[in-house]
Amino acid sequence: MNDFTYYRARELNEAVHGKTQKPGTRFIAGGTNLLDLLKEGAECAEHLIDLNLLPLKSIEPLEDGGLRLGALATNAETAYHPEVQRRYPMLSQAILAGASAQLRNMATNAGNLLQRTRCYYFYDVGTACNKRAPGSGCGAIGGVNRIHAILGTSEKCIAVHPSDMSVALAALDAVVQVHGTRGSRSIRIADFHRLPGDEPERDTTLGEDEIITSIDLPANGFPAHSVYVKARERNSYAFALVSAAVAVDVHEGVIREARIALGGVAHKPWRRTSAEESLRGSTGTHEDFQRAADLLLEGARGYGENDFKIGLAKRIILRGFEDALKKEVHV
Repeated sequence: MNDFTYYRARELNEAVHGKTQKPGTRFIAGGTNLLDLLKEGAECAEHLIDLNLLPLKSIEPLEDGGLRLGALATNAETAYHPEVQRRYPMLSQAILAGASAQLRNMATNAGNLLQRTRCYYFYDVGTACNKRAPGSGCGAIGGVNRIHAILGTSEKCIAVHPSDMSVALAALDAVVQVHGTRGSRSIRIADFHRLPGDEPERDTTLGEDEIITSIDLPANGFPAHSVYVKARERNSYAFALVSAAVAVDVHEGVIREARIALGGVAHKPWRRTSAEESLRGSTGTHEDFQRAADLLLEGARGYGENDFKIGLAKRIILRGFEDALKKEVHV
């Protein structure tokens, strides 16, 4: 690990302006991913600004009936918060599926969104990786790629985003609130993470000087019929091979609205509104869900070792919808 200086910011603008004053500055909060990357040499930092003293830890209601998750609230605090469990059970399930208890106690909500891929080649500084070293190539294409993407890939990168929480947030249509030197702005979760394209080193649309201040959830959390399903190598702490956040609004046996987002298959949580719209007005038969799965996975492509993900994703989608319809929670 390279040497770096360390400073604790006490105000939001102090942190933002501090980031722009020294090249090689990084923000740190829980640090559960960043410190690993620094130790491995996959990332470097000359200066760390600790954000933990900023007043961004609260979880509180919004005027429109939604819920605001503080950027610095831990994953554990969020998953076990009574309002999250009652109104957004799918999100609570996703967070609890995402890491060990020790990590959830340290990891922050904002940090969860900003974690980097777990691609083997990204972490191994002796291999080619366009995400870590732009222009060096992608070792995963034609290499060991069991955990890699089947959707939204480019010839530059086939890495996947590892967050479980982000998948549930995508299905919920959450909004990320950020603050930078030019003020504050809102970013739809669908626009926050990006596909690799020609710049796989860029994971998000967040500006270099911007800090996430909160994640805003809409009023409707689909508490009665929603579920997070995750397929992984082992039941203990492991990243998703394929996961799905599924939610349906059912009235008198007819689906009025459906949400489906996939994890473990792309550089960002994968969602297509055409798949969801195909279920509107249906009675939710096996054939209805199969059609939605086909639409969601249209264009999917394996790279050898991860070919199995296409069939697995279809089964995960079907199971998700079936489990969501079986579930009945009185709120």
